[in-house]
Order: sequence, then structure tokens, then C-alpha cells
Amino acid sequence: MGEDPGALWSHPQLAAAVFNEDWGAVFRAYRKLAGLSQSRLGERVGLVQPDVSDIERGRRQVTSVEVRQRIVEGLGIPSSVQAAAAPTTTGKVPVASLTLSGPAPDEDLLARVTSVVGSAHRVDAATLDWFDELLAAHRRAEDQIGARPLVDVMRQQLRTVVDMYSGARGPLVNRVVRLASEHAQFLAWMAQDQAETAAALAWYDRSHEWALEAGDANMAATTLSMKAHMAWSGGRGGRCVRLAEAARWSAPGTSPGVQGMAAQMAARGYALNGAADSARRMLDEAQGLIGQASEHPEDEPVWMYFYDETWFTLQRGMAAMHLRDWRTAVEHITAGLDALPDEYRRDKTWYRACLSHALAEMGESTQAASVAMASIPDAAAIGRPHSWNELHAMAAVLLRRGAKESQQTIAMLREYD
Repeated sequence: MGEDPGALWSHPQLAAAVFNEDWGAVFRAYRKLAGLSQSRLGERVGLVQPDVSDIERGRRQVTSVEVRQRIVEGLGIPSSVQAAAAPTTTGKVPVASLTLSGPAPDEDLLARVTSVVGSAHRVDAATLDWFDELLAAHRRAEDQIGARPLVDVMRQQLRTVVDMYSGARGPLVNRVVRLASEHAQFLAWMAQDQAETAAALAWYDRSHEWALEAGDANMAATTLSMKAHMAWSGGRGGRCVRLAEAARWSAPGTSPGVQGMAAQMAARGYALNGAADSARRMLDEAQGLIGQASEHPEDEPVWMYFYDETWFTLQRGMAAMHLRDWRTAVEHITAGLDALPDEYRRDKTWYRACLSHALAEMGESTQAASVAMASIPDAAAIGRPHSWNELHAMAAVLLRRGAKESQQTIAMLREYD
């Protein structure tokens, strides 16, 4: 079909692959239509040939916002084709993005929690207090070991919680539904962390419904903020902003910390779209809300334990990366990492990968490679696709720049693949 962009992107197979965000299919169809090798396509999108091969075979998912942007720009995907893959102006999400795959809810838990389960035991406040403590402990454990070891445990724990519904009486009924909502939100986060988008969307939707049923405005808003985070991860800045704003207006009475999370998510969406002034305005607003939250931490929901000045400094660094202000990104991410406790192993791995990427973009090849190679063992152990893809993106930057450290970094990534 040659190299005419209009002819290429009018092909239904290629347009459908973009609609479904199946980047492996996009690569295969584009190479076939344009007559390119994997190496030539990799040059256009800033990836090495083995990475192109892995994406085509489904061995690696595209979860990095930066990699997605490079693919869009490198292949010249027209805005009309991108718009077809984005949410409509009515706010409805395309059917393809709602298709359940992978470890999605395997039964209708909503029906279970709102119907009577026979022979259930009576539930008391002490039992629910214990489940609150157990969930908090699992959240902390996930910070250290990542999501993979905990998913099955949490799914079984949620089943236990919803089975308690019929045994609850009076105010305990709302407590059980609230507890189910918090479990579903945590399961959604773990699915999102492992790049299982469909499962994450399903669990966030379920958590949101239960939060509304229980009258928990903070959780209802948090689920929308986390869906905004998913939109940001997929490179959809506009949808990220809309969902973040919805988190702010749709659940009145939320805590300053929950409002601050929504504000910083809106800032990230603006930054992703290159709207620097709006991004900085929202970041300043979020910082003010964080200050309010820190004055009365007892008023914040328990799942906001991580939301403090250190975490926010790291978010400023991420926004700077989207705005391609690499020096500011390096300064903020470095400061945040220095203050982040060691028990946040998962987050440290992610932000170190981002730091290595920002350093590479600055031209600090030696330092970038050093940070990346120190992060690779943790990224492999925790098994977080986002960190892994960010490290590969950094290696591609070094390769494009002809840095001598690129081959050593790529070799180490291959060793741990």
C-alpha cells in the first residue's frame, strides 16, 4: 500500500487495532502495509527490535504513557483515528474497553452482597474491626512485595466479606458494604498495577457502586480518581481530566486529601496534553489541599495513608516529565525518592525507573544507566509491568542517542526478562 498516511490509516484492520489499543496488532498491520522490518519500525517509535517483537507477540504490554505517545507520533496516527479510540463526547466508553478479560470478577458479587445468603452467621463490630485491620495490613504488604502474591488472597477475603452481608443487622449492614467496596478498590488497584485493564475497570465500577450504597463519599470519589489514573496510564489526558473533575463534584463532602488526589490527577491529565499553565494551577491547588489534610490526618480515610508531601513531590516530577521539563522532573523525583521510606519498595522501583528515563532525556547517560541497572532486579522481582516498560523506554532513549551505556543496559534487561 506504500507510505501514504491516509491510505495506511484508512485500512480497517489498522484502525480497529488502534481502537482496541492492541499495539501488537498495530505493529503487525502497519509493518505489513508499509513493508517495514521490525528494526525499521522500532526506529520510528524509539524501540529496539526485540521490544517490537515482544509487543507483536503479546509478551510485553504497552503500559507506559511515554511509549504510547512515541508510537502515536512515530507512526503518524491521525487524530481522527485516535478520536475513534477515545471516549465519546457523551462520556460513554467504547464497548471494546469494557470487555472483561483476564482475572475479572468471575461471578456477580453485587448480587451476592445484596441478596440473602442462607445459614450465615451473625456479624458483630469486632469481626468487622478485624477485617479493617487485615485489609490495612495487606495494603502495606503490597507496598513492599507488589500485587502478584496477594491477588488470590484478596479475592478470597472479599468472598468472605460479602458472605457476611445477610448476617449483618442495623448499622453493621453499611459497614459490610463499605468493607466490600474497599476490598474491590484494592483488587482494582492490583489489577491496574499488573496492566490488567479490563479487570481493573470492572472492580472499580463494582467498588463505586458499593461505595454509593454505603454512603461512602470518600471511596466513591477515590474510585473515580483511580479511573482517571488509568486514563492517564493509557495516554488519554482529556479523559483523565474529566474523570478527576467528576471525582471532585460528584461526591460532596469528601476529605481534603481525597479532593487533593483528584486535583493532582487533573493536573497530570493537563500535563499529558501539554497544558502547562492548567497543570501547574491544579498542582498548586492540590498542594494546598494536602496541607489541609496533614493538619487533620484523623479525618482522612485509611487508604490515604500514603498521600503526603513526599508522594506529592513525586507527582510534580511526573507532571514535569509530561511537559518535557526534564531537569525539574529529575529534581522533584530525586527529592521524593530520598524521602520515600524503604518499605515502599514497589513505588521506589517505579519512580527510579522514571528518574532513569528523565536523566536519559537530559543527556545524563551514565547516571541514567546506573539508576536503571540498580532498579532492574527489584522491577523483575515485583513484576510490575509499568516499571519494566519505563526501563525499556529509557534504554531506547540511550540507544537513540548513541550512548555507550545502552547495550549494557539492554543486556541486563534481557537477562532479567
